[in-house]
Amino acid sequence: MREFILTHTGEIAALGTAVCFTLNAISFESAGKKVGSLSVSYIRLFIAFILLSISAYITRGLIMPTDATTSAWFWLLISGLFGFVLGDLFLFEAFVEIGSRISLLIMSASPPITALAGLLFMREKLSIFALIGMALNMLGISLVILSRGADEKRVEFNRPVKGIIFACLGALGQAAGLIFSKIGMGSYNPLAATQIRIIAAVIGYTIIITWRSKWQEIKDSFKNRKAILQIAAGSVTGPYIGVVLSLVALQHTAAGIVSSITSISPIIIIPASIVIFKEKILPKEILGAFISIAGVMLLFL
Repeated sequence: MREFILTHTGEIAALGTAVCFTLNAISFESAGKKVGSLSVSYIRLFIAFILLSISAYITRGLIMPTDATTSAWFWLLISGLFGFVLGDLFLFEAFVEIGSRISLLIMSASPPITALAGLLFMREKLSIFALIGMALNMLGISLVILSRGADEKRVEFNRPVKGIIFACLGALGQAAGLIFSKIGMGSYNPLAATQIRIIAAVIGYTIIITWRSKWQEIKDSFKNRKAILQIAAGSVTGPYIGVVLSLVALQHTAAGIVSSITSISPIIIIPASIVIFKEKILPKEILGAFISIAGVMLLFL
């Protein structure tokens, strides 16, 4: 057993990452329905930043990313605005509107979108398997969110359109965040890079909250103890443990394998959705989830 763990450390860590991101989604969906997605988005940043700062100090001797270059700061700040602010804000709104299971499935389109953006803007090459993977990913998602109308003559969304749009915008934000992270991070420490992205997110959310006059809503959210505990749990499992495990995985195995394994959250979350949220899941939705994730895996062949 010990030899198996040592040999497959990267794969095990990647699987742990997928589990953490699933727990993160469940926690944030539950909290968002109690105190609103904006409160969840804002509060979790501070918890994650504190934990990341402690880890950065232990591993690299710096509590803040003071050794980053001007270029790294610029691109990572932009990455944080797109990924953590726009991407996550729309994602958490989608959690409330259509649930974490469907939201995560639509978010599985983020790797194909990132690959396509890499082709268009960074001249990265895509194999025939990647193109087939993109098509499968879209097919799987469509199978879940589309169904025939009552007249059997047209296809329509079977979930609130607003929630689907939010999830799609979340996927676009995440993809843009990844592209800018790749440009800005280079060989820079991933923990410190994440700190910079969170700093950008705190600034962005502070502006949004002030502009929308939502400070009272943020303050009132602390009165809901259960929601705060769920936000804390989601912050620990997702932005902290999930990020750390993903870094461990990347150190021990290929990035394609890590991306493929960590993308299975929409499948892992199916049992939790049945047990916790009492969702009725159709066989075609399970099939669609598997097809979509198979498409993501083909991207890395």
